[in-house]
Amino acid sequence: MFTTTLSSRVPGARLSLLQVSAAGVLWGTTGVVVQVVAERTGLGALAIGFYRLAVAAAVLLLIGLVARHRIVAAFRAAPLAITVAGAGLAAYQALYFVAVRLGGVSIATVVSLGLAPVLLSAWETLRTRQRPGAAALGASVAAIAGLVLIAGATVEPGTATAAGYGLLAAIGSGVVYAASTAVSRHTTQGVEPLTLTTLSCVIGAISLLPLAAVEGLSFTPRATPVALLVYAGAVTTALAYALFYSGLRHISGSVAVVVTLLEPLTAALLAVVLIDEPLGGATIVGGLLLLGAVATLYLDAD
Repeated sequence: MFTTTLSSRVPGARLSLLQVSAAGVLWGTTGVVVQVVAERTGLGALAIGFYRLAVAAAVLLLIGLVARHRIVAAFRAAPLAITVAGAGLAAYQALYFVAVRLGGVSIATVVSLGLAPVLLSAWETLRTRQRPGAAALGASVAAIAGLVLIAGATVEPGTATAAGYGLLAAIGSGVVYAASTAVSRHTTQGVEPLTLTTLSCVIGAISLLPLAAVEGLSFTPRATPVALLVYAGAVTTALAYALFYSGLRHISGSVAVVVTLLEPLTAALLAVVLIDEPLGGATIVGGLLLLGAVATLYLDAD
């Protein structure tokens, strides 16, 4: 697959793989940023999610200032679908950040990222009424096994721990992400990716604002948390998506998604190295099964 994809234009394809890889690594740093910002400021998950989207929206609107008429026209052409995409982004991110705070970076990232493709594959199977192949069936079994292992490692027997609720939030974020992706799939055919990202971030920030305000948006502005919030919005959202969509010009979508599996691997590594988050054997095996399931689905798609 990689040979075929790279053969037509090797230099451009190699650069694209580097761009997509960089996007995956940047996305993988978000979980640790959430933990550090929350500890330094006392902000809740919803407030951090709002600030991230607000910074990303501001950066993207500034970049797209010269193309503002196209952005407005794109929204007028498909207001409902774009609004759903933005609200879905807000809900997915809010649930993900809640999962990070309650269950930890590693579990939140692996479950939320890994569950969505499995659900999308199942939806496509139901929609087309075609029986899944051996690879798809095996991937689904592996994903379920991975989730069971992660759940067993997260929740203590006989107790309702915060980590258990974190796992539920992570599952919820994966479900919302899959649903919003399925709804907005047709929209991406008629709207430029960067324009859709800009509108989604703007709508997402507006959607989160009331809930974040109730949770509390005020904090003492110190250099480190403010810098991390700017980093989360400008780098892990605006820049990362710009790199990702730029990379898609010369490689297939399936290759890009496999490469962006660097995200959960980066998140898990940073969580262990930087914030001393424990990573047990069952979680490692479950995560590998889940990531293997995702990789199998996308590789089989080619």
